[in-house]
Amino acid sequence: MSLACRKFNGHNDRPWLVWLHGFLGSGDEWLPLVNLCAQYPSLVIDLPGHGDSRDIQVKNFTEMSRLLSETLTEQQIDKYWLIGYSLGGRIAMNYACYGHHRGLCGLLVEGGNPGLFSRRERNDRLDHDRNWARRFRSQPIEQVLSDWYQQAVFSDLLPEQRRQLINLRSHNHGGGVADMLENTSLGYQPWLVPELQQLALPFAYLCGEKDEKFQQVAKYCALPLQTIAHVGHNAHRSNAAAFAAAVNHFLSLFD
Repeated sequence: MSLACRKFNGHNDRPWLVWLHGFLGSGDEWLPLVNLCAQYPSLVIDLPGHGDSRDIQVKNFTEMSRLLSETLTEQQIDKYWLIGYSLGGRIAMNYACYGHHRGLCGLLVEGGNPGLFSRRERNDRLDHDRNWARRFRSQPIEQVLSDWYQQAVFSDLLPEQRRQLINLRSHNHGGGVADMLENTSLGYQPWLVPELQQLALPFAYLCGEKDEKFQQVAKYCALPLQTIAHVGHNAHRSNAAAFAAAVNHFLSLFD
């Protein structure tokens, strides 16, 4: 089994950029970035429960890493960078720390949480995600999304931006995203900080200037923070040009 994905700029002989979207997103949201990083070949992936992978499920992070590895093998990608936003960033970090990652050149993470240290925090997060998952399964998705985007991490969004995201995400199937939310909950994710701090691969942690929560996370965990000016949690969507410039500059250091 492998995930739905699409290739772009495959004529280039540089390492591939493998793009992993956030919760409720799809691979298509990366297309502006793919165009701005066109000197590299790109693979955009739909994660389980999302986009054209909506009927695929994983039970845990181990299964997710295996599915990612199988997808890369099927696509004959043997040298690549992982670039992940939010949920996709958590998957990328977990993969870099614990996955079968021969050929991985490095890691760029946008606003991804490296884990929760205490058992109490993890249990609280499991309760939180289960409650949201229950709502995604049982209520009209527009109604759930309206409340989802009122969470503090999205506080920088203007009302019109919030409406756009609700419209964009309303095509999701509630059951599929609910399964992914529960099974890859931050409450189940390992505390990755010690492994990330010892990672022998190039690693950049990208974060919007207005994303105070994840800036604090990066500083507290001593992650290699790079700030994207004038934007919040979804930096690549709010300012694709600045985000792509940061990606291209970082990659250029290792050409």
